[in-house]
Amino acid sequence: MRILQALPALYSGGVERGTVEFAADLVKRGHESFVVSKGGPMAEQLRGQGSRHIFMPIHRKNPASFGQILPMRKLLLELKPDIVHVRSRMPAWIIFLALKSIPKRERPAVVSTFHGMYSVTPYSAIMTRADHIIAVSQCVRDYVMNNYHVPEEKLTVIQRGVDVDAFHQRELPQQWLDRWFRQYPQLAGKKIIMMPGRISRWKGQLDFLAMMAKLVRERPDCHGIIVGGAEPGKEHFLDEREKERSRLDLTEKVSFLGQRNDMTNLYLLSDVVCHMSTKPEPFGRTVTEALASGTPVVAYNRGGAAETLQACFREGLVAPDNVEEFAQAVSRMLDAGPPAIEIPYRFRLEAQTEASLAVYETVLQNAAGRS
Repeated sequence: MRILQALPALYSGGVERGTVEFAADLVKRGHESFVVSKGGPMAEQLRGQGSRHIFMPIHRKNPASFGQILPMRKLLLELKPDIVHVRSRMPAWIIFLALKSIPKRERPAVVSTFHGMYSVTPYSAIMTRADHIIAVSQCVRDYVMNNYHVPEEKLTVIQRGVDVDAFHQRELPQQWLDRWFRQYPQLAGKKIIMMPGRISRWKGQLDFLAMMAKLVRERPDCHGIIVGGAEPGKEHFLDEREKERSRLDLTEKVSFLGQRNDMTNLYLLSDVVCHMSTKPEPFGRTVTEALASGTPVVAYNRGGAAETLQACFREGLVAPDNVEEFAQAVSRMLDAGPPAIEIPYRFRLEAQTEASLAVYETVLQNAAGRS
């Protein structure tokens, strides 16, 4: 199959990383993989793994983006993909408008993935125009069913899979460790509490700082690391969090590491990984990645992250927004032995690819039946 995925950009968020990993798995299985986006740091990795990246500025939520309708039409006519898989709303709008002027018999089938619980507006409803819809968790499926007129048979839950083998327990490279402790000597001999995720209003870094303030009073051997950068134009979120760190007297106890490309090592290095989103997150990829590494996770009991913990590691669930209970849970994990973690097959990359390909096949068969 020729498969074109469309998303705004290729920075290092969960959707972007998942798109790149899925593309690589498609190539391994003998499919032709294309991705159209504004580009970003992960485009090089995508190309190196056998997919073709097409640069197109389809990321801005403003009328200027509609200038990409004709270039998108040209691309679709040139590539002739079997499937176009849209992963965000603005790219979906551009693609559906581009398809309008292409004869029906020449149009590819369109699959959309709801990666989030968007505001319920006509702008968001474009995602339901696809031939088939994928939801990344049960809570996202419920959101779609409750807010849009979508037949049940048109909607499939496919968890975003993780390449478990890439994260599975192994020895940390000595060279990496030496470099790490040269860069962060203050972390030597400390229990590492990691908070991964881009710096944003709702990812929970402020809750993490409040939790660390409670934790280090009882356990001064702990050090928190916040891993993830602020997207362009949102640097003020980082400034706010650095000011809060100072206010809580945590400058020597919590480090902001920015964006990193060595997450597999950081999961192994960490003693506990935290997920503290202040609103239900659709999936929570970092939860699965950390658990695949054998590292215990503590998370608020809501959204897709909670679905993952309920299936893999129930001991890590904490009542939403209860920072005190969260600190106690982290402390408990530090005192416990190696955690008993089981990653069900549905959370693995292979399962996601197989389920997605089955959706593609069904959509193509239905299209053939109509023609």
